[in-house]
Amino acid sequence: MSVSRRDFVRQSAAVGVALGAGGYLAGLAGPRATAAPPLRPPGALDEESFLATCIRCMRCTDACPNHALVPMQDRDGRGGSGTPTMEPRKAACMLCATEDGDFLKCTEVCPSGALQLVRKDREDIGAKVAIGIAEIDLNLCYSYNNWSCGACFRACPLAGEAMTIGRWERPTVHPQACVGCGCCERACIRYPHAIRVMTGRA
Repeated sequence: MSVSRRDFVRQSAAVGVALGAGGYLAGLAGPRATAAPPLRPPGALDEESFLATCIRCMRCTDACPNHALVPMQDRDGRGGSGTPTMEPRKAACMLCATEDGDFLKCTEVCPSGALQLVRKDREDIGAKVAIGIAEIDLNLCYSYNNWSCGACFRACPLAGEAMTIGRWERPTVHPQACVGCGCCERACIRYPHAIRVMTGRA
């Protein structure tokens, strides 16, 4: 069946508009579809070095007393499948506060050096643990919206340093001291939660 020049031009224009609209919508969805960098265990090397060094043995996940570490599912093409990650809303890093021994358990069993050995004291934790930094959504936080809560502050193992509270138990995160353990995120009574750990890893 032959197609007239006019019909051909018309069809080509329609296809062009559809493709252009698809590209525009993909461009809008692109940044939103990009997953945040994963949260890594305490003492982890920078992301590139971590991926190159971690042997996916999962000894750290087995050693974690709070079961806060889980194998990562590589859903966004980052190449980290099988490496340990954290989901604080499900389980937070307790910094082995109630465990026997001198070191954080996950760092003690890592055979490859992907996790630096971290002592269970505030100085070493502050120097070597950089899981992420807690961020508060003031629009969601009850204490900033005519309620008084304070659940996140009471859960923080570094309360008074990583987090302080003011009037109506309004929390303030201090990035220089926050190690991203996720205890605040786990304890948040708001849904969707008003505080979450974000990481600056590339």
